[in-house]
Amino acid sequence: MKRLLLVSGLAAVTCATAFVPPSLSARAAQVPAVSLLMPGEKHLANLTQLTFGGENAEAYFSFDGTRLIFQSHRPPETSCDQQFTMKIDGSDVKRVSTGTGRVTCGYFYPDGKHILFASTHLGGAACPPNPSMARGYVWPVYPSYDIFRANTDGSGLTPLTSTPGYDAEATIGPDGRIVFTSVRDGDMEIYSMKGDGTDVRRLTHRPGPDGGPFYSRDGKQIVFRGRPSEGAELADYTSLLKDGLWRPTTLEIYVMNADGSNVRQVTRLGKASFAPYFTPDGRKIIFASNSHDPKGRDFDLYLVNVDGTGLERVTWNPTFDSFPMFSPDGKKLVFASNRNAAQEGDTNVFIADWVN
Repeated sequence: MKRLLLVSGLAAVTCATAFVPPSLSARAAQVPAVSLLMPGEKHLANLTQLTFGGENAEAYFSFDGTRLIFQSHRPPETSCDQQFTMKIDGSDVKRVSTGTGRVTCGYFYPDGKHILFASTHLGGAACPPNPSMARGYVWPVYPSYDIFRANTDGSGLTPLTSTPGYDAEATIGPDGRIVFTSVRDGDMEIYSMKGDGTDVRRLTHRPGPDGGPFYSRDGKQIVFRGRPSEGAELADYTSLLKDGLWRPTTLEIYVMNADGSNVRQVTRLGKASFAPYFTPDGRKIIFASNSHDPKGRDFDLYLVNVDGTGLERVTWNPTFDSFPMFSPDGKKLVFASNRNAAQEGDTNVFIADWVN
């Protein structure tokens, strides 16, 4: 689980050779003849599908804009989520995680020579089990997740965290500082640390599920999803978290300074709003939300000013669109979507030209 995955199932060791699933590399033969764009998607042009089949999500650009790192689960080729990189045209796919445990939260370092991701492999080679639904719709917060740094080919894997409990959802600012989510202090909070894992600082101090942080382009601001909890809601959240579970129902978008000061709420939509990312100029935030759907099952991308004004819907796909990220030059948008699924539940990575 990284920035709140709402579709099914998507989270010192070296990878001597890269593993390329056949279905990942078969892009050219599977490009659909029909347009992938939906009516009303005026901010998108030349929408292209980069993966085909299985569960693929959380694709994020390298700092030079030439590659993407993403997580993928496509049985029987992978038993659960693993981390891959590819060129932005969908070619040259390489697995960069160990192939064991469950892996999520991939991101490139600014130097272009290293990556990071979260993995459970030190807790066991098998995929950690999905949670029981005996307590309703809940998600796992696996305590065996730790954050690792590696070379871009997956070699030289080095742990950056080793504290008990969940450490994941890590991204990196322009100066190389990492921001991530952890439950090391008993709550789901946001922390930062240097690129080598030292100088850990806690940034949020609110009861409730704060997480999914991203820096602004200038590194001065952090956007994240969260919700201050109280009363019965807080009691339910606390009880579930003690058992490594979380009920992600109502979430809003927040912004704070890079040192954790000046936290302010951006959205007040009363639904599940998550996966936020700043526009390159830092004036707007793109995020996913089900605010338009009474049943809460359809997620689309939205754009909003950092002060909460000017809310605008970006995608109009009637299933799932999420995990948006702008390219470093702001000319492209990558995101995950259920559109054009070969099988129900397929989630794929798409890239489009951004139209202001």
